[in-house]
Amino acid sequence: MSSSLSLTDVLARGDVWRGDALAAPALGSIASGYPALDAELPGGGWPRGGLTELLGGPGGAGELSLLLPALAALAGTGGRIALVAPPWQVHAPAWAAAGIAPERLLLVHPGRAPGQVAWCLEQLLASGSFAAVLGWAEAPGQRLAPAQIRRLQVAVEKRSVFAVLWRSTVELAQASAAPLRLHCEPLPQAAGRGRRLRLRILKRRGAAASHAIDLELSRPGKVAHAVAGSRISAIAAAGAGLALVA
Repeated sequence: MSSSLSLTDVLARGDVWRGDALAAPALGSIASGYPALDAELPGGGWPRGGLTELLGGPGGAGELSLLLPALAALAGTGGRIALVAPPWQVHAPAWAAAGIAPERLLLVHPGRAPGQVAWCLEQLLASGSFAAVLGWAEAPGQRLAPAQIRRLQVAVEKRSVFAVLWRSTVELAQASAAPLRLHCEPLPQAAGRGRRLRLRILKRRGAAASHAIDLELSRPGKVAHAVAGSRISAIAAAGAGLALVA
């Protein structure tokens, strides 16, 4: 006997979504800590099991501070966080002040050969051992081609991991397999206030975003300096949780 599915049955499936609605990630999401942003993200937060691209200018626009509430929540439940090719030295006390114990971090410095950042990210994502994997693909020779982005998306699919890739704004027009892409732009900072950031959602599963999101970044402890400083801190140098991989 043959059976047929109604349109309602089809739309109720987790891998199908309406073009005028936001699709909930199949593996759930993590609250960003910013209600205005969560309201625009499919599933109400940063997605698990899908690649998120943050595109910004050189020097950063506070993107790491944007992610710290979610990362602190993951670390607080025992999750490990991998940082691949961060452009600045990691300041371990600042991560601790943000609620992320240094022993939850793995710091990876890939080699300089082309494709090393992409290779490291793919291996870490495929391992299934990390709650979050963050990578910076901005250095000369490490910019990713569309095929490499597609491989990273395949590596993260069906894994409950928060995967984030920083890329330059020169990649704005490049096609990408990442299901979520955001452009980050710093805004003028008022005296006595936190850093401000304007986010434009370039791509998401579901209806296109119609407006930019302006946020004042939270400042628990010294989160703005979590990746900063002229050298690795004494905590990191003593080996208290930050593994340095050549």
